[in-house]
Amino acid sequence: MRSALIVIDIQESFRQRPSWAAVSNPDIVNTVNPLIDDARRRGDLVVWVLHTEPGTGGVFDPAAGHDHIRYIEGLAPAEGEPQLVKTSANCFTTTGLQQLLTTEGIRHLIVTGIQTELCCETTTRVAGDLGYDVTFVTEATATFPIAHREPGGPALSTDDVIARTEYALAGRFATIATVKEVLAR
Repeated sequence: MRSALIVIDIQESFRQRPSWAAVSNPDIVNTVNPLIDDARRRGDLVVWVLHTEPGTGGVFDPAAGHDHIRYIEGLAPAEGEPQLVKTSANCFTTTGLQQLLTTEGIRHLIVTGIQTELCCETTTRVAGDLGYDVTFVTEATATFPIAHREPGGPALSTDDVIARTEYALAGRFATIATVKEVLAR
């Protein structure tokens, strides 16, 4: 069965935020690249996604006069690999991802990217609802601590965010796997 590796929002925009200093996986490029190489070797589809927030004036705004909406150095699509730009948390709603996967006959997705509990988890949940078989490679994602809704309340650490995401997805929307497990398939 042919799969699609979805590389979600591993972009310079995140590195421009002060929160990058607390990122769970600053070496995400070196974690994801073996999965990209493996997908290409197998003839799987590699789908690249960038997040934009038009009109915000921030690091995700394509019209803000900076060059942050690009893949982090060390990641590069190969010729012919689809590149999508989204404005929603998941990779389906504002792109043609579902049509692309249907056209390619793909029913299995491998999810990687930034942020673990946001765009990666939301994409996984939507994919599960759409009937895709999803492998969520947690160690090939990255996230940041989450502040409590009440000022001064306890924040969730990146370890807590990752654990919560795995609990929420495992057996419901995805199979949780390590890079090593995906490479051994």
